[in-house]
Amino acid sequence: MELTKNLTQTKIIKSLLAVILGSIALTISAKIKIPFYPVPMTMQTFVVLFLGVSLGYKIGLASVGLYLLEGIAGLPVFSNSPEKGVGIVYFTGPTMGYLIGFLTACYLASKINTKDSLINILTKLIIATSTIYILGLIWLGTLIGWDKPIFSLGAKPFLLAELFKIIILALVTKQIIKIRNII
Repeated sequence: MELTKNLTQTKIIKSLLAVILGSIALTISAKIKIPFYPVPMTMQTFVVLFLGVSLGYKIGLASVGLYLLEGIAGLPVFSNSPEKGVGIVYFTGPTMGYLIGFLTACYLASKINTKDSLINILTKLIIATSTIYILGLIWLGTLIGWDKPIFSLGAKPFLLAELFKIIILALVTKQIIKIRNII
């Protein structure tokens, strides 16, 4: 009985640590801007997908959820905060749909398994990333008006960088899942 209790406590502590580290990784990925064409890229979407693949949907979603709550609470965790604001004001701005899309993308990425072929992994990662952009564009259009070139403003400049990140993650996904299954 005592052994079961200790194992459960250890698992809870490991899970909480993973959630906190996942949130920290997402914050760091939001702050680092890498020169890329046509716009600089952050590694946020990569980390969101990585969290789903490496931690599974429960801990991955908890990590992304903690990150979002930290930002809503006013911590400068988002990509352009504190420069462009913090808290709920920043969260409900033009990027809210994308930020909410992090949750769907993380969940969908967690459904990749070692039996998937490289093509299946690429397809699943593209679909997962697409949910970020679909929700982002819907919110952006609602916020700034559908008469604006929403796709050109909110997706097109980032697609090349997204493809680059998806390919990198797809190439290492099976190894990540194998490590996750061992731990």
